[in-house]
Amino acid sequence: MIMNNMNNNHLIIMAGGVGSRFWPMSIPEKPKQFIDVMGVGKTMIQLTVERFAGIIEPDHVWIVTSKKYKDIVKEQLAQIPDAQILMEPCMRNTAPCIEYVSRKIYAKYPDANLVFSPADHLVLDVPHFQEVIKESLEYTKNNDVIVTLGMMPTRPETGYGYIKAVDANSKEKIQKVDAFKEKPNIETAQKYLADGGYYWNAGIFIWNVKMVVDTIAKLVPDLAAVFDKIEPHFYKNDEQNVIDELFPTCPNISIDYAVMEKSKDVFVYPASFGWSDIGTWGSLYTHIPYDGNKNAIIGENIQMVDSKNCVVRSYGRKKVIVQGLDNYIVVDDNNCLLICKMQDEQLIKEWQK
Repeated sequence: MIMNNMNNNHLIIMAGGVGSRFWPMSIPEKPKQFIDVMGVGKTMIQLTVERFAGIIEPDHVWIVTSKKYKDIVKEQLAQIPDAQILMEPCMRNTAPCIEYVSRKIYAKYPDANLVFSPADHLVLDVPHFQEVIKESLEYTKNNDVIVTLGMMPTRPETGYGYIKAVDANSKEKIQKVDAFKEKPNIETAQKYLADGGYYWNAGIFIWNVKMVVDTIAKLVPDLAAVFDKIEPHFYKNDEQNVIDELFPTCPNISIDYAVMEKSKDVFVYPASFGWSDIGTWGSLYTHIPYDGNKNAIIGENIQMVDSKNCVVRSYGRKKVIVQGLDNYIVVDDNNCLLICKMQDEQLIKEWQK
């Protein structure tokens, strides 16, 4: 087993999303990363922190979130120091998020090795996940490269972006990336699986902090310029005020588009540890135990009658009876009721407008 110097390892959890496709369970006031989506007694962000235990020390965990979620973060992750809960005044996508926390860490820990993870993803095989993270950290500690985790595709999925390795037949654990691919149509996804060397983009990145700062300065100079102004205020009383003033001037750009698609130093670690981004009710359905009629039930007091292939979520004393439905989503939460065909779940985001 590879042993890392934990003192150099830092975990950054990106937790600013609003989870609009999981309405009505996920609402802007309390999105899905702060909810016990799986019905296991822990929220998604708590599970995310927990799976890094033994790799990252609690005082090296950083949360980047919206200002309006700070109290929820403090309640659910009491072990995280206040100074490491970074608050964005507005949404500006993942590149400004990553630049903010990286520049702040670099100012205090210039030799840090970083893992960036979304707050709301599912990992079923945690021991294997931890081995992949340890090996990736070892690699970026000794090499100025970006390692992104690529999930072995199990189906021609159209809801994920893909990472293409340079050599589809490589036996190396960590492989050079040829290209990042946008979410494909079904025919293209089928071709990716047939060709091999294509992996789902899990949005988990490992790189050393100097590499982050240098790469963004080179590839996204207008973003770096904003933080050149902010940096003198890190760890000072006026930091949040300066962030509130200048962060909205950052370009609204994803790290994939800003860096990953342009850098020549990106590598992929293909792995299979039971990953899902749990982006929709349909994806959640595939990870919840079924009853005899393939209904996934989350909550109590739910009775299924002549129904099959449904996902149903309801908590509390209310008795819920679902009769005669096939392939439906039924969610009773936050004083709202959703009854929707599974095939139309992509419209849920639009219906809320």
